[in-house]
Amino acid sequence: MTLLIDKFQYKKLRRTTIDGKRHYVGEDGNPVPSVTTILSHSKDMTGLNAWKKRVGKAEAQRIVTESANLGTVTHKHLESYIEGVERPAGTNQVYQQAKELSDIIINNGMSKINEVWGIEQGLCFPNLYAGTADMVCVYDGIPVIGDFKTSRKVKKKEWIEDYFVQCAAYALAHNEVYGTDIQAGLILIVSHSGEYQQFLVKNGEFKKYTDMWLDKVEAFYKATK
Repeated sequence: MTLLIDKFQYKKLRRTTIDGKRHYVGEDGNPVPSVTTILSHSKDMTGLNAWKKRVGKAEAQRIVTESANLGTVTHKHLESYIEGVERPAGTNQVYQQAKELSDIIINNGMSKINEVWGIEQGLCFPNLYAGTADMVCVYDGIPVIGDFKTSRKVKKKEWIEDYFVQCAAYALAHNEVYGTDIQAGLILIVSHSGEYQQFLVKNGEFKKYTDMWLDKVEAFYKATK
């Protein structure tokens, strides 16, 4: 059984790199910056740089790589579950932990997902930006942009504003191209030690993050033109 339904004819995007920054190219052939490129432009790196200095460059790189690998395999588990296909098999530590973490998200966060329109879905706001959304779905009766996260520690909501801003970016692009009215973002997080967190932002709160995203887009283009 699959949660995935063929509701939209999604347009294909191709990733490329321009001046070391990720861009996407759509059917019109015009490259646009990725959502993460625009977010990175205005991101405060003070805390991250201090952490790298504290633990050392080699240890920081090891932790980042290990976390990225675990996140990638966990995502693959969740995508396979949504598609109704066999989930990744593997006996090493990363695969075993990814299975456990994805089970936590499935058991806690997926029961209210009515249907999924797209996973790892490329979305482009024409001539402005593009990116890849983890999930476009209907959650408890309302259309949302969904995002899966693995984390080394439990998050406070105020620490993850960029997650909500990212959802707003994808919602705007989906609404523009496919005529939808997505006004909500859903973040499903599991820590490496197995704590589950869920955040749903919608309506007025979601509009706040939409406005924040539009300000970031404007600042990016002013700074890079």
